[in-house]
Amino acid sequence: MINQRNSFLLLIVSIFLVACTAPNTENTGAEESSIDQAQLAGQSGVQDDVSEQNILQIALGSPDHSTLVAGVKAAGLQDVLTNAGPLTVFAPTNSAFEQLPEGTLDDLLKPENKATLANIITFHAAPGSYTGDNIKGVMGIGQATGDRVEVVVKDGVTYVNDAQVIGTVKASNGYVHIIDKVLLPPS
Repeated sequence: MINQRNSFLLLIVSIFLVACTAPNTENTGAEESSIDQAQLAGQSGVQDDVSEQNILQIALGSPDHSTLVAGVKAAGLQDVLTNAGPLTVFAPTNSAFEQLPEGTLDDLLKPENKATLANIITFHAAPGSYTGDNIKGVMGIGQATGDRVEVVVKDGVTYVNDAQVIGTVKASNGYVHIIDKVLLPPS
């Protein structure tokens, strides 16, 4: 009788322990749902309202860069702009995109042109932090595509491949130089 009683108690304790340690697979609230969304979206999906903004967050918060943000999303480059860097981005304004020939932007945003769009957007980014005196260079700045952009200062105004730098914003992972033209990689 003692053996049966001990076996029964051992069975009850085992069931209790297994039940207490089983993983919870139910989604029980909004907090878990937002964590799942962040994990699915990668690093760009992380919500952080305390730290200094990264390059993607700066672009997302700028009404003058909604076209650039749409291109970044269509090309799948969101996580690149949130990584630790340092990274320098030459960010064309919406009006810069409007200067492209009619229909160009619509064509680039099509899924079948994702690689071309990614190449153009990547041509706007350089590994490293370039601002102030170090943005100028005889050899230019090497972009993430492997191509170079020419940076010149004329009468105190900085130009990148003839696009004027009209503003600069410091980000947690580098710099955003706002430009008035879209840079096109060499063919």
